[in-house]
Amino acid sequence: MSERVWPVRLTVVPYVFLACLTAVTILIKRDRPGSLTIDLVLCALIAVWTLGMFTLRPARRTDHRWIGVFIAGYVLLLAVLVVRDPWFGFLTPAGYFYTFILLPWPIELLGVGSVAVVAGYAQAYAIPKSDVFGLLGTAAVIGVNVVGMCLASWLGRRGEVLSQQRKDAVDALTETNLRLEATLAENAVLHEQLVTQAREAGVTDERQRMAREIHDTLAQGLTGIVAQLQAAETADDWRRYVTTAIGLARESLTEARRSVHALRPQPLQSATLDEAIADVVRRWSALHGIDVRLTTTGTRRVMTPEAESTLLRATQEALANVAKYAEATRVGVTLSYMEKKVALDVRDDGAGFDPALPRPASESGGFGLVAMRQRVEALNGTLEIESEPGFGTAISATVPLTGAGA
Repeated sequence: MSERVWPVRLTVVPYVFLACLTAVTILIKRDRPGSLTIDLVLCALIAVWTLGMFTLRPARRTDHRWIGVFIAGYVLLLAVLVVRDPWFGFLTPAGYFYTFILLPWPIELLGVGSVAVVAGYAQAYAIPKSDVFGLLGTAAVIGVNVVGMCLASWLGRRGEVLSQQRKDAVDALTETNLRLEATLAENAVLHEQLVTQAREAGVTDERQRMAREIHDTLAQGLTGIVAQLQAAETADDWRRYVTTAIGLARESLTEARRSVHALRPQPLQSATLDEAIADVVRRWSALHGIDVRLTTTGTRRVMTPEAESTLLRATQEALANVAKYAEATRVGVTLSYMEKKVALDVRDDGAGFDPALPRPASESGGFGLVAMRQRVEALNGTLEIESEPGFGTAISATVPLTGAGA
């Protein structure tokens, strides 16, 4: 109530009721000046009490103790007036206004009940009270007033509680909606960031894939072509070297087209992994004149195309490094089918190197080994390199079996 505008029924209506009842009293008791004087004094007293305790005290209207004293004095004066003249019962609505609006729960019940007793007594004023039936009738009228008004007070309180609960629920729902909107906005920003990161990651992955494919196809093919043409410059049977270079160029062109379209390497189109590796080893040995021994162990298993391509490319890269840098006389290639993984080992007896030393991309183990490691680790596999100057090099690539093979 401290934040509300005080309604007219609390500051004007009680005085209107009191003025009307005073006028009625004057009309009825004009021939009884003594009794009229007492009534007028009581009317003036209740008016002054209301004016001084409530109307002129706006700052005290939220003080429950002050209001309790005011209502107690008001009901007492009203009861005296009703006992003297029953028509002052028409002033009880003002008492109900004060008790319903100003008193806190459950003190409100006490105030409403007190006013109801006065109202009931006024209504039962005409009932004779000289016998038991008259007293019972009076008590019944008072009881009906008390029960009815207290029930009305309880229903009003219940309505206020439900209204407050609905307001709290609406406020909570509003707050939840605001938090949800904030969360949705944050999620939209995060989604946009994830889309951007995914797009950038996709671009990076595709660039790395193309770099690996170019290295494994075009770069190695061009290296072989250059080597054949250089050999043809000083050889008598230059046509053989030129023919070999032409064949390498055609193979490189075919592999380049397949790499652009992300297709499987040509050797795996119509052959199993061990057969494709055997074909790569045979052609490489014939091209470079180096003895290669291929060994396959275990039972052949079904592998994913990515795993087969990875091991085939690892074979090609390892043999290319042997040809370019190892100065080896013998090479051993082992393909091992195990229960949950497949391993490829390439060993040579060449010059070797120190794997701990940093090496620029143009040297052995540059981008080729990086690309090989990226391919293997993309399949949750492992790549191990063991080498020592003067004692050759061993490269081991292991990829896990997945799908039907596992």
